[in-house]
Amino acid sequence: QVRLVESGGGSVQPGESLRLSCAASGINFKIATMGWYRQAPGKQREFVANITGGGSADYADSVRDRFVISRDWPKNKLYLQMNTLKPEDTAVYYCHAHWVRHYWGQGTQVTVSS
Repeated sequence: QVRLVESGGGSVQPGESLRLSCAASGINFKIATMGWYRQAPGKQREFVANITGGGSADYADSVRDRFVISRDWPKNKLYLQMNTLKPEDTAVYYCHAHWVRHYWGQGTQVTVSS
């Protein structure tokens, strides 16, 4: 059974940082393409960043210079370091895995507000 469990969300002020984590099980984490998506209230879910099994990363233009995605294969964990957070980053953040099929976590709330 595939499980993706996010953690690390919370409420911060603009300019602050957060680090999201995703613990993965039930997949071949070493070769899966892992990623983060987000969904703000009233909006569609959108791509944030992903990273291949080989370590190649891609980012949405809106976060490219502020967020860093990384993975730890022995621990089967995915991370998203979010720096210089803005109010428009407020959303539920979802962990995603592409390994034969697509899998999603349950999401973690990130709120950026002064």
